[in-house]
Amino acid sequence: MIANESTNPVGSPAADSGLAIGDRPIPSRYFLAPLAGYTHLAFRRAIRELGGLGLATTDLVHATQLCSGHRHSLELITTHSEDLPLSIQIFGSNAEQLAAAARWLEKHGYAGIDINMGCPMAKVNGQGGGARLLCDADQACRLVEKVVAAVSLPVTVKMRLGWDRDSITSPYLARRFEAAGIQGITVHGRTRQQGFQGGVDLDGITATVDAVERIPVIGNGDVRSVEDAIHMQRTTGCAAVAIGRGAMLDPWIFRKLADHHEGRIPRDPTRDEQIDFLVRHFTLMREQHAERSCILIRKFVAWYGARLGIPEDLENRLRLFSDGAEFESIVSEIRRRHGERQTNLATALIKVPNGPVERW
Repeated sequence: MIANESTNPVGSPAADSGLAIGDRPIPSRYFLAPLAGYTHLAFRRAIRELGGLGLATTDLVHATQLCSGHRHSLELITTHSEDLPLSIQIFGSNAEQLAAAARWLEKHGYAGIDINMGCPMAKVNGQGGGARLLCDADQACRLVEKVVAAVSLPVTVKMRLGWDRDSITSPYLARRFEAAGIQGITVHGRTRQQGFQGGVDLDGITATVDAVERIPVIGNGDVRSVEDAIHMQRTTGCAAVAIGRGAMLDPWIFRKLADHHEGRIPRDPTRDEQIDFLVRHFTLMREQHAERSCILIRKFVAWYGARLGIPEDLENRLRLFSDGAEFESIVSEIRRRHGERQTNLATALIKVPNGPVERW
């Protein structure tokens, strides 16, 4: 466990020795949290190349569609030798189907499985999956037992504190999941009812940490800086921190955390590093998706624009371009005009959605 505030004063570096999830060694205690529609292979590889990242987890994959070889599901689990360590996040409400998906993943050489019990999206909850599983503890535990028994791989769970403030179930479920053989739990410090509104409840994460005996609990939610990550660890005692939207807003956050633990002042990216990251992400995306990458990269631009020093009019052009040549032309303009932007607020944060919505 991370030392508490009284024994490790804020600002003093402590070696990030990593940890183990089951028999899997994880090199850093800072993980890339799954984000629906964003944490695909190109993004994971681009982030890993900056340094400091431990475990990454895929976008959630429908268990039944995976077993049937659905194209989209196979695309979501596509990986690379440079994309390690990696866990595949599966979701669904049928225990047999989830167990079958876990067996399929083990057969095809994947090293870790994460069961989603935290997604707030209506289309997932309406099928009984995601955060809806938190409403029936016995069903959730039967599901976990089936998946754990189906494979020899370490199985983890990602969940929320509960369905709403009147049903905070994560400590109780964490105890039962550990007894059922789960090797790690990521807990997002909000309820499903909150969606992404309101602040993260660190006391709720602490209660989940205190509920287990030996497995690591990974804290998640509202970590957008080195200070946020260290504060979450010291306040809750969580073994690691999973960062999702914070990595979209600052792809160098993992490198900065590594700098902190190595006793260095966290390094901000240079002008060239900022622009090169955009180019690298798009290049990796094209390797997998060819010309479709021109459409897929667009949704990242609203997160990247301010952080990468892209003038607003060029950010708008990046949301409309249609081929590689046009992208290169826009990048040339960014290099010439980098830093003109007056605001450091990402476009993606100007309008925050109310409650759980599919685009988040």
